[in-house]
Amino acid sequence: MMVVIGLVGRIGAGKSTVAKAFAAAGAEVIDADEIAHEVLAEPEVIEAIAARFGPGAIDGEGRVRRAVLAEAVFGDSPEHEQALADLERIVHPRVRRRIEARLAALAGEPLSGPRLAVLDVPLLVQTGWDRRCDRLVLIECPEPERQRRLAERGWPAHQRAARERAWERGWHSPPAAKTMVVEAIGDSSYTAEQVRRVIAELDRG
Repeated sequence: MMVVIGLVGRIGAGKSTVAKAFAAAGAEVIDADEIAHEVLAEPEVIEAIAARFGPGAIDGEGRVRRAVLAEAVFGDSPEHEQALADLERIVHPRVRRRIEARLAALAGEPLSGPRLAVLDVPLLVQTGWDRRCDRLVLIECPEPERQRRLAERGWPAHQRAARERAWERGWHSPPAAKTMVVEAIGDSSYTAEQVRRVIAELDRG
């Protein structure tokens, strides 16, 4: 049967590295950020974003300007919080439907052996996706290293702080019996080795 694994970790902890390791090991990785990019290209979504955030949120070729959205929704004011909530109401239901459709399609395929579907969803626990998962993989990274990675992304300080606050809101520690830990430190081969260990443990049941 298909096992659904959810990746849990703060921004910059190394979820993308862990997701790539799972994909290399044969798992089906469902990337919510990638799906969100697809959703942002839908005409109805573009129209809704223009109506809410103004024509400046759309470029000359009719595409959503993600940097403009980030500036509008990531900040420390009530207006930023409301803007983020409005954007989520436009985008999140469509992303959720696409993810559920992918999971349903995978579950309906003939199985020749154990199958893993990995959900790489930002704020997975906070948005309730943990309830959809059979197991969770908690990604740990030393805080200085995580902060170094965030600094390399070049986000303004107020946007980084807003993203950190988004993690704190609604966070709760997942059940220990459902959770496995992977350390995303050192080189990628170290992380890949841990992912293979997790898969072997799941295969043993």
